[in-house]
Amino acid sequence: MKNKIRNFKEMLQKIEDHKNEGKKVVFTNGCYDLIHVGHVRFLEQCKRLGDILVVALNSDRSVRSIKGLPRPIIPQDERAEIVAALEYVDYITIFDQDDPLELITQLKPDVLVKGGDWTLPTIVGREVVESYGGKVYSIPLIPGASTSKIITFIANSYKNKGD
Repeated sequence: MKNKIRNFKEMLQKIEDHKNEGKKVVFTNGCYDLIHVGHVRFLEQCKRLGDILVVALNSDRSVRSIKGLPRPIIPQDERAEIVAALEYVDYITIFDQDDPLELITQLKPDVLVKGGDWTLPTIVGREVVESYGGKVYSIPLIPGASTSKIITFIANSYKNKGD
């Protein structure tokens, strides 16, 4: 499992090797803070679109920049280990930028995927991937599956309980 977690330079070389073998590379990114069924089903669908699934995980700093404090709930190394444990995921890399454009530009995935909260025109890296004939998909969200909803439920459930 831990051999799935790579720095970007190491992963880039591994992906190049896979591409030379004729494998189709799928790329997605996200925070993956408090993994839920929506994440699992999304990653399963991503994997069906190719041979190798690369997940770029937002660093703690990046998550705070995007989501605000007190996020993330789970530290980046633990989030990476949890995502790596999923059978659909082949590689995980942690990135510190607020968006994955630089990674997409260097990696040149065959397929770029985001969740349904992103419309095709708003997907970062879409133009890059489409410029060399790659495909871009927005996969519908699972109704009710949301990290924010989980956090709100927990906070409200324990608000006056003192635990």
